Amino acid sequence: MTETSPCEIVSPSEEPPTEVDEFTNQSPPEAVLSNNSSSVCNVVEPDDEHEVNSVDREDTASLFSTTTTTTRSKSPNTRKLNRLCRRVKAPKMVQPLYKYSSHVREDHNHQIFGVQFNPYLDRSQPQVFATVGKDRVSIYECERSTGQESCEGIRLLQVYADPDTDESFYTCAWSYDSVTGDPVLAAAGYRGVIRIFNPVKHQCSKNYIGHGHAINELKFHPTRPQLLLSGSKDHSLRLWNIQSDVCVAVFGGVEGHRDEVLSVDFDLRGDRIMSSGMDHSLKLWRLDKPDIKEAIELSSGFSPNKNTGPFPTIKEHFPDFSTRDIHRNYVDCVQWFGDFVFSKSCENSIVCWKPGKLSVPWHEIKPQESATTVLHHFDYKMCEIWFVRFAFNAWQKILALGNQLGTTFVWELDCNDPNLTKCSQLVHPKSNSTIRQTSFSKDGSILVCVCDDSTVWRWDRAN
Repeated sequence: MTETSPCEIVSPSEEPPTEVDEFTNQSPPEAVLSNNSSSVCNVVEPDDEHEVNSVDREDTASLFSTTTTTTRSKSPNTRKLNRLCRRVKAPKMVQPLYKYSSHVREDHNHQIFGVQFNPYLDRSQPQVFATVGKDRVSIYECERSTGQESCEGIRLLQVYADPDTDESFYTCAWSYDSVTGDPVLAAAGYRGVIRIFNPVKHQCSKNYIGHGHAINELKFHPTRPQLLLSGSKDHSLRLWNIQSDVCVAVFGGVEGHRDEVLSVDFDLRGDRIMSSGMDHSLKLWRLDKPDIKEAIELSSGFSPNKNTGPFPTIKEHFPDFSTRDIHRNYVDCVQWFGDFVFSKSCENSIVCWKPGKLSVPWHEIKPQESATTVLHHFDYKMCEIWFVRFAFNAWQKILALGNQLGTTFVWELDCNDPNLTKCSQLVHPKSNSTIRQTSFSKDGSILVCVCDDSTVWRWDRAN
């Protein structure tokens, strides 16, 4: 771990004002998408004749990343290969769960790659979220209607400008200080430096350097707020303790990822990690093994001033499960769904699956297990580029994902029968750029999307 210079903090008064576009909430009788319309979102019904679609599957070798570009706008492959004609029935389309509220445009004129609501705020507190794009980390508040005033906008609270203007942030994650209770925000990207921010004190408090390349995703442990997980272009994952400033474990090596790690996620208990990457693979790493549990406990009380040697970082070379059978392209987003896994690639489908046979419990799955069980595909259209990530609401009842045309797909999940899942689309005449990530507020009443054209979109629950 190496300390570097802190970020420059820009207050909203010093920052050039964000451009805010407001539209009249009108509900047209039919869904219309035109350049001169001021109507808000409505459902777009699929044509009856297209209820059954075939989904492209491109089976290609892994393209090892040698480019230094940060645009992430090109599809991983340009040549069409044989289709795996998986015929699917379009989900039932319903009226949208969310209605357009407002949007703002950040002034850096670059892609916004990440957005995350702070999930640790009380419901009585204003809902706060962070966005990352270019060399900026921006924190916003969702304004609420008070009394007779209707004000449901997006208010800029703070902007952090990285001292390295070549930085391009890709990801951010929220936690809290277990001692003071202050919110903690972590961000990282192209330069491979993890920045730790304290929004209350308006400062970048810590910086971690360890990865050899860009960092594509950050996630905090669900029950230990001091544990931070990072996935990198250097083919590895790292587990950090931001309280004692040590790297607890490195996951990768002999049987690790063979290309960029694009996505990582903890399960609900924090005992398991699932990772995915450019090598088309998904890998399971267990944290409940004796040596890793011991390292986590040791890291909490470790102090470089009291210890003569460096922290004994665990090197985990062997995942507890690995598969390349779910996707045939870059796997750019993975999240746990109870004991199941949701993951997506550049194939216009989110897949719900689990390792092994459906009847086999997790503790009986061996590292050499090769079987997987696919439970359901959540299909959509026009999202064939990589680094586009979906989100669940807090109860994992609603799933949201944007596409290349600025449309957001929202699924109302039915755990008893996935075939009963309802789908709607959020569209707006001025939302026509790639949506990189979505995020729900803690109570699920607000959905925020961030786009390649520097815009941030707020959608409010309709009912």
